[in-house]
Amino acid sequence: MNPAKRCGRKAILASLLVLVALWPLAAWAHVESGQAGGFLSGLSHPVSGLDHVVAMIAVGLWGAQLGMPALWVLPVAFPMLMAFGGMLGLIGIPLPGVEIGIALSAVVLGALVLGRVRLPLAVAVIVVACFAVFHGHAHGTELQAGQNAMLYSLGFVIATGLLHGVGITSGLIQRWEPGAQILRGAGALVMAAGLYFLWGAAT
Repeated sequence: MNPAKRCGRKAILASLLVLVALWPLAAWAHVESGQAGGFLSGLSHPVSGLDHVVAMIAVGLWGAQLGMPALWVLPVAFPMLMAFGGMLGLIGIPLPGVEIGIALSAVVLGALVLGRVRLPLAVAVIVVACFAVFHGHAHGTELQAGQNAMLYSLGFVIATGLLHGVGITSGLIQRWEPGAQILRGAGALVMAAGLYFLWGAAT
């Protein structure tokens, strides 16, 4: 099978995984409003802010550039540490410089994609995990009153995984030289967006 067909099949598989992940949403109409609201609010929260979106997609892009095992380790490490940060936010433990940390995550991750930087797996995980805590804390502190904290956390972890999936699927184009350059361009855009967010957070 040629590379184009393999890429197409992987893209279809990724789309099916997204549909399977979202399919249970239909059932939430039959549970208590606080529970449904908590899950749906958590699911929508990561995509409600461009700063979260670009950083989470960048994790997938960088993982695709690094290849196995980083391809799956980074998208697993990020939600896990993000859930930890979310717990800190939910129980009211402060974390200084959250908005700056989120903005820096886009700057650094974008620069890593732009430069096609290959770090040892352990270092790459540490970089991703540190930024994940800031993203999670921001989600945790924004839980609305009356909503289920556990389901809210589950929602934003699932949404984060889906955004990583978008980045990984998009990163498949790096197998061809023009695609690799496009991917580096995407990293530049992420970094530029991060600098904009950083300016906003610092002023």
